[in-house]
Amino acid sequence: MLEVLLVDDEPLLLESLEIILSMNQIKVIGMAHDGKEALAILREKQCQMALVDLNMKGMGGIELIKEIKKGFPWIKILVLTTFYDDKNITNAIAGGADGYLLKGGGKDAILAAVEGIMGGQNVIGHEVMERLAVLLQKNKNIAEANEDLLADMTEREKEICTLLAKGLNNRQIADELYISEGTVKNYISSIYDKTGIHDRSKLIVAMKE
Repeated sequence: MLEVLLVDDEPLLLESLEIILSMNQIKVIGMAHDGKEALAILREKQCQMALVDLNMKGMGGIELIKEIKKGFPWIKILVLTTFYDDKNITNAIAGGADGYLLKGGGKDAILAAVEGIMGGQNVIGHEVMERLAVLLQKNKNIAEANEDLLADMTEREKEICTLLAKGLNNRQIADELYISEGTVKNYISSIYDKTGIHDRSKLIVAMKE
C-alpha cells in the first residue's frame, strides 16, 4: 500500500485529503502543519510520497522540498497549492518537486497525479504548465536563455526547445516543423541526454536560469 505524508496548514484540507486518499487504498502516515513538523514525522515513519503546500507559517514548502530531497531522496513530492506564480513554480521544480497541482483541480486530478508520479512521471497541472511556457516566450531565440545548457545542441534541437518552451506537445511540434512525431521524440531524447534533464518542466526552468 502506498504511504504518504500530508503537509498543509489548513486542518480542514488535511482531513479532506486523508479521507480521499484512504478511500483509494492510500495510507496517510501523518499530517503536518509546517515543514519542521513534517521532517519530525519523516524521522520516525517511512513513506513514499509527500503532498506539500507552499505557503505555510514557519518552514514553508520550498524549503521543505529541498530538505526532503536532501535527507530522504527516495520520497516523491507533489506540490498542492493555490499559488502558481513564476517564483514558486521555478523554485519548487528546481528544488526537486515531482509534481505541481493547484488545489482547485479536484480529487480526480490529485489521485491521477499521485498515480502518475509513482509511475515515474512528472505531473504538472495545465495552468502551471501554461505559466511555465510564458516564462520563456519573451525569448524568441531560446539560445539566449542559457548558452551553457544549449551549447552542444544542433540548431534543430534548439528550435525544438523553443517550441517546448511555448508549451507545444510532440504532435504540435511535429506539425510546426513538418516532421514526424517519432522524429520529434528522438530529438527530445537527444536533448534530454545532452542536458541531463529528463523532464519538460524542469528543462524549461533550467533554460530560464
